[in-house]
Amino acid sequence: MAKFLTLNTHSLLGENVEEKLKILGDEIFSGDYAVVCLQEVNQLMTSDTTQDLPGYCPVAGEIAIHEDNYGLQLARYLAQKGTTYYWSYAYNHVGYDRFNEGVAIFSKEPLEASSVLVSKSDDPSDYHTRKMLFCQTVVDGKKTCVASAHFSWLKDGFLDEWENTVEALAAQGESLVIMGDFNNPANTKGYQAILDSKLSLRDTYAEADVKEGENTIEADIDGWEGNKDALRIDFIFATKNFVPQTSRVVFDGKKMPAISDHFGVSCEATVNQA
Repeated sequence: MAKFLTLNTHSLLGENVEEKLKILGDEIFSGDYAVVCLQEVNQLMTSDTTQDLPGYCPVAGEIAIHEDNYGLQLARYLAQKGTTYYWSYAYNHVGYDRFNEGVAIFSKEPLEASSVLVSKSDDPSDYHTRKMLFCQTVVDGKKTCVASAHFSWLKDGFLDEWENTVEALAAQGESLVIMGDFNNPANTKGYQAILDSKLSLRDTYAEADVKEGENTIEADIDGWEGNKDALRIDFIFATKNFVPQTSRVVFDGKKMPAISDHFGVSCEATVNQA
């Protein structure tokens, strides 16, 4: 049995940044998650770089990690609590005019990571620029490819990004889990494109025996201005060898404090041989 977690962290924004990071770290530590995928992992563009990178697995061609990188701060906090996670980071684009905004993967087991541009744009100053981070690691004793992604909205090129993602992951093996902020709500055209792809992915929320919560954003947030509905746009998709027992919405202000403008999604699953 293995536990998975994804969260769009909206990091280094708003109030009580350090407290929110500790809430996330405490959940990762106490939950003993096998793999965690994070989005909107930010660092100030003007902050200092560092070589003090516990557990960091560099990705060829990626930018330097800065001292205030949210992933680095999380890795350090987890190390202080007595657990080591291996982690990697891929830079997407400039966020809020001051951040290097990217995606990260944390794994209990060593990983080999790569990133791939999936958007048409490759200009970091353009928020349409999107990279996917993926890695090979071991989950529940099985060699597995894990991907962390933050996609564009349907009107802004999601289908092209998804097609490029499929091509990048098709050669990574038959055991695959992809997590993140898909910006395409459940039961819409973009969502169906994911289920219909040759990767043969399944929505772990839909497949889980036990479900707690559903939607991951509520109404009007950044990127969804004017939205009036609660939507499920953060997902954990996996191949059929992942057999999910539970799917839970976390950090929703109910059983756990809300620490971002998105809620997180956790899944507990048995991982069979692909």
